[in-house]
Amino acid sequence: MRGAMHPRHASPRSRVLTIALPIGLAVTALGAMWAMTEVTPTADAVAPPLPAVAAQLPSVEFASVAPADPCGEPAVVDALAAGDDEAVIAAFGGGADFRDAIVAGSAPCISLADPARRWVVVNKTHPLAPEDYEPSQMTEAPVQTTTASRLIRTDTAAALGDMAEALNASGSGVLGMNNAYRSYGLQVSNYSGQVSAAGQAEADLGSARPGFSEHQTGLAVDVVACDSGCGGIDAFGATAESEWVAAHAWEYGFIVRYEADATGTTGYEPEPWHLRYVGPELASAYHEGGYHTLEEFFALPAAPDYAH
Repeated sequence: MRGAMHPRHASPRSRVLTIALPIGLAVTALGAMWAMTEVTPTADAVAPPLPAVAAQLPSVEFASVAPADPCGEPAVVDALAAGDDEAVIAAFGGGADFRDAIVAGSAPCISLADPARRWVVVNKTHPLAPEDYEPSQMTEAPVQTTTASRLIRTDTAAALGDMAEALNASGSGVLGMNNAYRSYGLQVSNYSGQVSAAGQAEADLGSARPGFSEHQTGLAVDVVACDSGCGGIDAFGATAESEWVAAHAWEYGFIVRYEADATGTTGYEPEPWHLRYVGPELASAYHEGGYHTLEEFFALPAAPDYAH
């Protein structure tokens, strides 16, 4: 923001299929069998009319086993209790199955509003709860930073370090960080500064209001190019680092949160520097599914504007 393959669990729908032998086919088959016999019926043993025989044929039922509620699976329960988000997603069968379960409404144990989880959605209609939320388990970023905001969630920091090393090894430059975690208080200051400088309407296109910022979760990071000295975030989009990040960030659990042509959904102008950590499983499903916003990924309404 401006300012500063796991095994898959099958999930068929529970159903009971009833297959009845068509009467016409039964009549033909029984007629042929009758013609092959040379027994002359007597008054005491008269065969019933063929249609009546066919009607007496029983139906055959095949019942499929209904799948267990994913939230009741021991692996899911244990992973949720342990706070292991990646294990939770794997227990659902992977990122695509996890996403499908949420969209279908069959995962009541998963809340997209939980700021401590990698799958949290924060946008202009989904604020943080509580609004002054502070993440735990944070550390300093493992890359060069250009502001005093060096803190980042530990899982996000590890992924950022791995991505920066891979980018450097590819010969695509050097990746640095402008900022990651921003507290509620810092966002108050940041947003107020944007409003003072450009007015509220313009500020809302490039800066989140306090309590509505992904940065407050510690899962978002604004990156910069540091090949020849670190530049600003606004200059990131025209660099080799930016091209590499756009193509490979998903491999390390990140998505580019605010892409071009998505302002109508996200409410923000394109920010190629703003990366959001969702973890390898969800990032892979996001990339392979061809999604461009987190709202689209989870089948949520667009959030271009604040409610008030």
